[in-house]
Amino acid sequence: MAVAKLQRLVRIRTVAQVDAQLTDPAPFEEFNQAFTECFPLLTQHLTLTEIAPHGMLWHWQGKDRAADPVVLMAHIDVVPVQEEDPWSHDAWGGEVIDGAVWGRGTLDDKGSLVAIAEAVELLLAEGFVPARDIYLSFSSDEEVSGTAAPNAVAHLKQQGVAPWFVLDEGGAVAADAFPGVSAPLAVVGTTEKGTTTLELTVKGRGGHASMPRKMEPAARLARAILRVDDSPFPTRIPDPTLELFRRITPHAPWALKPLLANAAKMRAVVARALQAAGPETNAMTRTTAVTTTLRGAPAHNVIPTSASAAVNIRILVGDTVASVLSHVTKAVNDDQVSISVHDANEPSPVSPVDDSAFRLLEQCVEQVFPDAVATPYVVMGATDARHFHAICPRVYRFTPFRMSKPQRASLHSYDEHLGVEDFTAGIRWYRHLIERIPS
Repeated sequence: MAVAKLQRLVRIRTVAQVDAQLTDPAPFEEFNQAFTECFPLLTQHLTLTEIAPHGMLWHWQGKDRAADPVVLMAHIDVVPVQEEDPWSHDAWGGEVIDGAVWGRGTLDDKGSLVAIAEAVELLLAEGFVPARDIYLSFSSDEEVSGTAAPNAVAHLKQQGVAPWFVLDEGGAVAADAFPGVSAPLAVVGTTEKGTTTLELTVKGRGGHASMPRKMEPAARLARAILRVDDSPFPTRIPDPTLELFRRITPHAPWALKPLLANAAKMRAVVARALQAAGPETNAMTRTTAVTTTLRGAPAHNVIPTSASAAVNIRILVGDTVASVLSHVTKAVNDDQVSISVHDANEPSPVSPVDDSAFRLLEQCVEQVFPDAVATPYVVMGATDARHFHAICPRVYRFTPFRMSKPQRASLHSYDEHLGVEDFTAGIRWYRHLIERIPS
């Protein structure tokens, strides 16, 4: 039954646009209506507050109304599907093939949304009442850094709600997550990198392509891009990563154990080893910058009067938007390249690990995924969770699904799919969590 609900909701093309005016509201309206039909007990017993533009905030009253509530999060929207991407199965089909549900949003993030709601539905069917209030915050524009999550935070703040902890998507029960470690890692994000985009722009006279001058805008821009690429940010190993190393040391091969066990004293050596291990581990050690979009002339035979590039920055804890801008400006070293800041988001505060809320998450991992090592880590991407730090010091990011390396690679790409058994285990994990929330 839960699988059928996920299939139905995956088939609804809830793609948000950066410009909210361009977002088609019809799929979101269809999704929210389908959601209430899929979860009739939740709809009956929980109170809904609609959060603009198309989000839902559900309130489940608990036994102890004085206790700080818990917020469980997910998002309705998904990234677009590119026509040229070689999906093995229909990206919007929600088909069950080879024991998995295939389609956009199965992992990011409709799988979590349905698993949360199904856990609540099953508990309501048994007459269960949580120990304290629970909010289900389902935003509608997470993928475009939209306003739904900030609007939900503003509403809760206005109501005087200060959550005990908040749980959003983020880490997973990840196989092959760290070189040499065979045990799956249940990585719980205790912070996330900040995100910002710098736009590099060069202007010039332009003209006919048959009469070029030296260092026309495109060439000067290309040089600036290469200078940024050749100027990596300094390495740093934040505390959550050190704690990850400590926890995986017993599961690491003997050659790595001394390095991981002494990571706090050998940060530079460990950082170099992680950089050599590949892009996934390299990103754990530093702020990253990559050019993502380019704009130039409107035709092949025209020298552009303006050439620009967007550089996407993921800011590690310890760096700031200001320090990033300074670093890139120094690397470019060209006053004819203007640099502007867009979507500036600082790294999130680090949530506590030595804490009853984090221990509760660990206990649920041990219950449902006994072979996994629960550990904090730094989330590389941006989530809606970052907004909730305004009202809560304990903000965690964990998706309770087993994910292989190929599955993790399918996020925002093609062939996204979620194993049926893994989906069922995720529902069980959320149920354990809700049942064990203390008063």
